[in-house]
Amino acid sequence: MVSIPGFFPSGYSLDSFIKLFTDTAMYDYPHWLLNTLIVAVANCILSTLLIILTAYVISRFEFKLRRPLMKGALILGMFPSFMSMTIIYILMTQLQLINNLLGLILIYACTSPTGYLVQKGFFDTIPQSIYEAARIDGANNLRVFRTITLPLAKPMIVYTALTSFTWPWSDFILPKMLLIRKDNWTVAVGLMSLGETEFARFASGAVFIAVPIVVLYFLLVKNMVSGLTAGAVKG
Repeated sequence: MVSIPGFFPSGYSLDSFIKLFTDTAMYDYPHWLLNTLIVAVANCILSTLLIILTAYVISRFEFKLRRPLMKGALILGMFPSFMSMTIIYILMTQLQLINNLLGLILIYACTSPTGYLVQKGFFDTIPQSIYEAARIDGANNLRVFRTITLPLAKPMIVYTALTSFTWPWSDFILPKMLLIRKDNWTVAVGLMSLGETEFARFASGAVFIAVPIVVLYFLLVKNMVSGLTAGAVKG
């Protein structure tokens, strides 16, 4: 029977945090943190680019497959992501990307455009007259996107970048399936592999992994909230 004398500890110490970064013989937390950072930053850049481009094209251009693509993305979003785990594992095996951070990044980035609906709603709220005026002045589609859409879409870009960063930062299922070697693990996989007696290491690692997300949230919360609410105005 476990006896807990009280809710608050009798003393405070940073020893667990120090041990987390210095005692790396068996549990290399700094290396796991670096792996997680690489995957999260790469996915943040690629996913933000793909989602913004997908949402902009579907919002502003009419083409034959526009409606089927929108319906297909909506239907695919109804299924839980773990249903595709088997086919993802087979594909990554065939491409020899098992135990490779690149394979993890590609999966995250390639599946991200299906979540374009919030961003599309934001682009739908930009008046069409702005684009028509730019085209009358001789601007092509690329220049309109670069000089008009991107400056106006700053809140949505920040929101998309933050959500694209946090997803792989805390994901466990996909890294656990694709990353077998310990030196390729992300923090989520590494923490879940700790021994039963390593509760202090687990707790300190979990606290530290939350710090970047909290800092980013407070720095970008204004842009994130305005981007989210603007994207929910019109679908």
